[in-house]
Amino acid sequence: MIESSGGSSAFRDLSAFVACPRVNSLALSVDGTRLVAAVQSLSSDGTGFVSGLWEIDPAGERDALRLTRSDKGESGPVFGPDGTLYFLSSRAADGEEDEGAALWALPPRGEAVVVARHPGGIAAVTVARDSGTLCHTAGLLPGAADAEAHGKLRAARKGAKVTAILYEAGPTRAWDHDLGPAEPHTFVRAGADAEPVVAGGQGVGLEDPGDAVLSPDGTRVAYRRFVPGRVPDEHRTAVVVADATSGEEIHVVGDLEHLYEGPRFTHDGSALVCRRMRYPTYDEPWDATLVRIDLADGTVHDLLPGFDNWPGGIACSPADDTLFFTSDEQGHAPVFRRDPDGVVTRLTASGAYGSLTVAPDGRTLYALRHAVDAPPTPVRIDADVADQTPAGLPAPGGVGRQLPGTLTEVHTEADDGFVLRSWLVLPEGASAERPAPLLVAVHGGPQFSWNGWTWRWNPWPFAARGYAVLLPDPALSTGYGQINHRRGWGQWGGRPYTDVIALTDATEARNDIDASRTALAGGSYGGYMANRVVTRTDRFKAIISHAGLWDLRTFQGDTDAPWYFQRIFGDPLTRPERYEADSPHLDVVKIRTPMLIIHGAKDYRVPVGQGAALFQELQRHEVPAKYLYFPDENHWILKPNHTRLWYETFLNFLDHHVLGTEWHQPSLL
Repeated sequence: MIESSGGSSAFRDLSAFVACPRVNSLALSVDGTRLVAAVQSLSSDGTGFVSGLWEIDPAGERDALRLTRSDKGESGPVFGPDGTLYFLSSRAADGEEDEGAALWALPPRGEAVVVARHPGGIAAVTVARDSGTLCHTAGLLPGAADAEAHGKLRAARKGAKVTAILYEAGPTRAWDHDLGPAEPHTFVRAGADAEPVVAGGQGVGLEDPGDAVLSPDGTRVAYRRFVPGRVPDEHRTAVVVADATSGEEIHVVGDLEHLYEGPRFTHDGSALVCRRMRYPTYDEPWDATLVRIDLADGTVHDLLPGFDNWPGGIACSPADDTLFFTSDEQGHAPVFRRDPDGVVTRLTASGAYGSLTVAPDGRTLYALRHAVDAPPTPVRIDADVADQTPAGLPAPGGVGRQLPGTLTEVHTEADDGFVLRSWLVLPEGASAERPAPLLVAVHGGPQFSWNGWTWRWNPWPFAARGYAVLLPDPALSTGYGQINHRRGWGQWGGRPYTDVIALTDATEARNDIDASRTALAGGSYGGYMANRVVTRTDRFKAIISHAGLWDLRTFQGDTDAPWYFQRIFGDPLTRPERYEADSPHLDVVKIRTPMLIIHGAKDYRVPVGQGAALFQELQRHEVPAKYLYFPDENHWILKPNHTRLWYETFLNFLDHHVLGTEWHQPSLL
């Protein structure tokens, strides 16, 4: 295990915390003998993150071995049936001009070579388990039938210095980038030397187009497609199954009521498993299940009719029709096994899991396990054992053996009788004699859960500074049954707010918490909640709002996903009361609490105008406020030095207003 030195020093030294390696994904060879992880680490100049590939011993006996090392990095590992390791990298080869990420192949013995390039880069790659057929996702400009024509059009635009995009339907942006003018397409090639076949377009509305998969024999390909509607609330996402040789579409599964995503072929290629989410309305929240699409006739079967939480993280057994998936549950995200007869068994007792991959015999799984108190690390799971503690595998990463505090839970009852729970991080030494100041951190989503490790809103640097951190899961949080979505639906600032306050009350009642020194913070929906809280109570010493919604009416017209909010809240011209009912901006005159506003200019989900308008209003009403602005960051603050400044500014603001210390401005600001 590669760890930072000095016990919990990684949390006391923000530079050391930011420098911790981060394990992101796993790939298992077809024969089950090799396991590879993509691991992010600091670049040589310390200003960015670079991903490299490491080989992990599936038996857990040998230390991890680094396989790749370049300034551009390597990601998206996947194995071919002959043991070749394919990955994406933007590193140059043979003096070629950088055209974005290329597809590389690393044989079991020998050096990596370029297999495919595409003007503008390749977004994702997958390989057929049995045949070795390759599939990658890349863009084609309007009018281009293949990569060559796309390259010529792209060069013409570049030479003319044209960046304009003409939209005729659908969303125009996603998170931090413009959609189009190139449309993501799926390309299939029978082998590394074969010419690629364009198997189909995926539309320009997908936030993440890298979702294509091949049947085991490589004869069929499945991918998501965004289908724009006549009006925004008719946009939909379908799953397409096409012939991998001709690109002819066999099935298109999609309708106005559901979103389909995450397709996976069954072991014999006769069916497709994917997640189906029911689109929300003002009266009905999201709901999700897994479905099986029979490729003989296109019929769709619900695989989890009695499962109350939302499934995800699908992995199909290579041996039979057994299915594995993850799902949020009571502050965890366990791995579940669904047997062919429909029986569902929970395989893991605690923690959150991702990047599931199944051994050839279907008896062993590998995954990344993480928790609020543990960063992601590879583990081995016995597919036949319920509620187990998986065996950890030596890998890069880690944050030291000692955390600067302990983790416990807080439970209380909501005003409607629903039992609420949250995580509580307690700093070292917190006691009745030395009660700790409290930070309440509200998660985003809002349909999300505090159930795993996060590098962006990590509670342990705050614990290292002496703060207790409450991580509440109020109404709308995932993992507590569909009832928890229903009880908060249509009232973002209603029941979720009262749940957060109830959990705060229960925490402040503890004798190891100083109820007189409490702050509240949140990002995205959590930032909205921070803005809503500050207009409804002055009980907190400080409020921190990151990427928070301020004016719901103006927000819905500027966000990258207006159709999503209009599905829920309706037309703002005909149903303005739905937007005004819980919009914080209408109550700005009630704000008395000092606020720190944080926003990135490249945030298209919650556009930066929301944070800027809030800051201007606070100044106009003479409320003590600071505005931490990142001109080149998005919804998340991702660059290493910006991350460090985010934590430092946040902590110094807390110290000043909660503890009463002098304000210290970070040196680089």
